[in-house]
Amino acid sequence: MVRAEEAARLDRLESQVENGGGGAWEYLCLVRKLKARRSDKVLKHGLSILNDPKARSKLGGEEWTLYEQVAFAAMDCQQHDVAKDCIAILSKEFPGSTRVGRLEGLLLEAKGAWAEAEKAYERLLEDNPLDQLIHKRKVAIAKAQGDLSAAVNLLNKYLEIFMADHDAWRELAEIYMSLQMYKQAAFCYEELILSQPTVPPYHLAYAEASGLLLVLYTIGGLENLQTAKKYYASTITLTGGKNTRALYGVCLCSIAINQLTKGRNKEEKEGSNLQSLAAEALQRDYRERAPKKLPLVISMLKNMKLNS
Repeated sequence: MVRAEEAARLDRLESQVENGGGGAWEYLCLVRKLKARRSDKVLKHGLSILNDPKARSKLGGEEWTLYEQVAFAAMDCQQHDVAKDCIAILSKEFPGSTRVGRLEGLLLEAKGAWAEAEKAYERLLEDNPLDQLIHKRKVAIAKAQGDLSAAVNLLNKYLEIFMADHDAWRELAEIYMSLQMYKQAAFCYEELILSQPTVPPYHLAYAEASGLLLVLYTIGGLENLQTAKKYYASTITLTGGKNTRALYGVCLCSIAINQLTKGRNKEEKEGSNLQSLAAEALQRDYRERAPKKLPLVISMLKNMKLNS
């Protein structure tokens, strides 16, 4: 994540370059370092350097890095001819390069030539079957065409080899959620929590996946809600009580659990301590950040019997 001071520095540099104050190369380097997406500016100022032989000669070996950066920006801006020219220069300088081959595949994707892009990636995988970036591009192609089933299959095969790739697990979980395959999504979030137990969004997402299981399963619904509540609670703990979504989750799960356990033995009923604390934290949060909405929250909590 880009820190505020880095973002401010980038904005200052951009303003300086735009107003003719120089520093284009410094700006382009910072964009690359921060992985910022400012494609129109990169294209404009990158080409101004590449089209100036004197300025280009000062870059040394960084010239090729700039060609690559401009190629990416050109594809993002739908300037396919510019991207093609940059890639052609790189291909001439680095014949047979896998990195340049990936750029060629990306250009085909940018043009919507999905079949040709897939063939290009397959050729690259023949030389390097463990190239993670190319495997992920194949997933991206499947998603771009709306074939989520193919994307799921590709990601599952990928994770059989690269089991420690957190981004892939998260992407697979999100696809499962979009397909309403909550049990499978929950499994993905379990993997993420096991590998990164202190990351709050994983606990929150797992709680929501577990809670949504009740929509599809009537048997074992109480257990799913209790699991959801547990992970909403852990999200609250990891964020110091600052996650509003998790606070709402605890309240809603508590209501649903109390309804399901109504009339059962006392020890099976959900205790009220956690839900009361969550309700108090919600009111405190709204009092500090959105006082105008506080009456609505208090009324809602009273209707949920979570506030006296």
